[in-house]
Amino acid sequence: MRKTIINKSILKSVLFSTAVLFTVGCSTKHANLPTSNSVDLNSYKGTWYEVARFEHFFEKGCKNVSATYNILKDDKIQVINRCTKIDTNKSSSVTGVAYATDDTNSKLKVSFFRPFYGDYWIIDVDKDYKTALVGAPSREYLWILSRSKTIDEKTKQRLLLKASSFGFDTNKFVWTIQD
Repeated sequence: MRKTIINKSILKSVLFSTAVLFTVGCSTKHANLPTSNSVDLNSYKGTWYEVARFEHFFEKGCKNVSATYNILKDDKIQVINRCTKIDTNKSSSVTGVAYATDDTNSKLKVSFFRPFYGDYWIIDVDKDYKTALVGAPSREYLWILSRSKTIDEKTKQRLLLKASSFGFDTNKFVWTIQD
């Protein structure tokens, strides 16, 4: 009888601790992440070159990184990411799907391994759809994208300042080699 009471007490403590840790882990330490007021997906579609990124396992050691977006039926977006491994010079690609979560089309969910989706928020896109700043509200992911393989210094500084003002640590950027 005493063993059952102890086990129930331990179980209750573990469940309570887990609930507290889950709640704390889900809270954000950042303010909301502003996004572009409106994104025209037809203007956004096409190929974008990665100028810089926060490094993550799925892009580690990549150069010549690009993403191509195509509009599909049923309001979905096909995403094709390409990279060349620096150490082997081998090219690879992965195809995923995305969809907008609101009417602005600036907040997307993207999946390369369904059923798992991640946040892809268009923070800034210039009026001519030549450069974009894309990230996640967690501040773990951030990309500078361009229609060309390089951007000018003025644009680079503007995007760095914007990212920094939104709580991103721009020192984490890896500047992508584009041959």
